[in-house]
Amino acid sequence: MQRVSHICLIALAIVAMVCSMSLDAKDHVEDIYDLSLDENLMTPEIKSDKQADRIQEYQYNMAVAFKKSNYEVEVMRDDEVIVITIPASQLFEPNDTVLSKLGEEQLKPFLRMVKNPGFYKMLLVMHSDNTGSSEYTLNLTRQRVNAIFDWFDENGSVDYVVPYALGETDPLVDNNSVENRKTNRRLEIFLVPEQTMLQQAKKGKINISQMGKN
Repeated sequence: MQRVSHICLIALAIVAMVCSMSLDAKDHVEDIYDLSLDENLMTPEIKSDKQADRIQEYQYNMAVAFKKSNYEVEVMRDDEVIVITIPASQLFEPNDTVLSKLGEEQLKPFLRMVKNPGFYKMLLVMHSDNTGSSEYTLNLTRQRVNAIFDWFDENGSVDYVVPYALGETDPLVDNNSVENRKTNRRLEIFLVPEQTMLQQAKKGKINISQMGKN
């Protein structure tokens, strides 16, 4: 009888541990929607030098692959975070908020990320030029980024996808020409390492394909 009770206690402990892990993951997913863009860009923190080295190498190779596919690519946070910029004209018709067919094609390579939730945290940041009122530009970028978010939701998972609409507030260049305004109308996609990548880096090898079919 004592042995049976002991086994039951172990089983209950395992169940409790699994439930706790599931709740922690759920809480984490909910938390990222409460964070500012800057806060989401800086978390999770990678504390191990070995983990950081492996993640930086993986992210560099991923950035090169996107660059070869003709995307505009940068890296930040000591090469841990990839930034991909897509002109709004490649996603939407002028003044429109419906994702175009060309836009869907531009976003298809990122479905791999949303179909493997927890590997990346993907931040979608939509920008506009200063044509129109601040209310108009903010509303335009909000509707556009929501259209992109909804498209990812329809085709994968948005558990680790966070949308931001910044309107005209963060221009790359002065809005003093047609070409400059076109430059400022853009979507920035930030690919931030998440817990699954961190765990793989700790074990020694990072590969999104380890998570299953994409």
